Amino acid sequence: MDKIAVYGASGFTGRLVVAELLRRGVPLVAAGRDGERLRQAAGGRPGAEVRVAGAGDPAALAAAFDGCAAVINCVAPFEEFGEPVLRAAVSVGCHYVDTTGEQTYLKRVFDTFGEPARRRGVTVVPALADDGGPGDLIAHLTAEALGPGADLAVLTVADLRRPGGVSRGTARTALANRRLWGGDGGLHWADGAWRAGTVARTETVPAPGAGAEPEAGELKVTAFALPGIVTVPRHVRARRVEAVMRAEVAPLFGALTEEVVAALPEGPDAGTRAAARWLMAAYATAADGRRAQGSVTGTDGYGLTAVIAVEGALRLVTGEVPPGVLAPAQAFDPADFLTALEPHGVRWSVLTPA
Repeated sequence: MDKIAVYGASGFTGRLVVAELLRRGVPLVAAGRDGERLRQAAGGRPGAEVRVAGAGDPAALAAAFDGCAAVINCVAPFEEFGEPVLRAAVSVGCHYVDTTGEQTYLKRVFDTFGEPARRRGVTVVPALADDGGPGDLIAHLTAEALGPGADLAVLTVADLRRPGGVSRGTARTALANRRLWGGDGGLHWADGAWRAGTVARTETVPAPGAGAEPEAGELKVTAFALPGIVTVPRHVRARRVEAVMRAEVAPLFGALTEEVVAALPEGPDAGTRAAARWLMAAYATAADGRRAQGSVTGTDGYGLTAVIAVEGALRLVTGEVPPGVLAPAQAFDPADFLTALEPHGVRWSVLTPA
């Protein structure tokens, strides 16, 4: 079986990815800058090799990924560490996935790495985490429910999880996003282009129906910089795409400071993770007024991020996916991928209200 490299393997998410690969019996390379921590993450398990490579050393990165079929990049912030890892993976012919939620980095990957990846014959699928992956896939299925190629007036991608514990890496990403976007809620898609500086028009969304949390009525939301804004317009035809988050959660990210982030534990403990539920939803309105909504939900978003990233990497290695930089719904069959997550407690549905 082909080896898969995990960069940032000694970090919080990286260790979860390593554990998921070992659970599936996939040989792996645990890569990063700290050899001792990498050895601890690998746990001396057969099939887990350790290779030391700092993100600032292109030659060491290329050597770390040499002989691997794919790289799963878990290091954050991606604005700082993402591109060198991706560049090294492409240079040695490795497929690549990552767990980023950073819009500017994500857009830069699509803008600059498509042609190099195609020339090298590798596939790059960024944003395979519990928000970017399921959010992109359910958005595609929701739009499709209104008919293939339907002309949508607006598509809203919503992160509707309730407050819960976050990792230090997630908090750092949120802090970096706030510095970039302030109160503007990041990018949105309007009239054929990505734009900044305008908050989402959507202020409430219907509580998701079957297959999600048992809520009713309308949920208050606010603009938020989700990765789906960068990926969804690449495979869904919509005049406007916007991203929102549950209104009581977004201010918690807005209150983060360097001091608060530094004081956070590396990640939530197992009990907190098991009790936390993540929920991504999509709401589509066609130009003729028809509507559809979809949702995907599960527990332990960090554990599911590891499952999603590993599932994606294995599909790139064993499947026939075109080379280049692709959104999750471009690389994988959305319904099939979400169905593959069901054994891990994921539930999803798409509704077309009468």
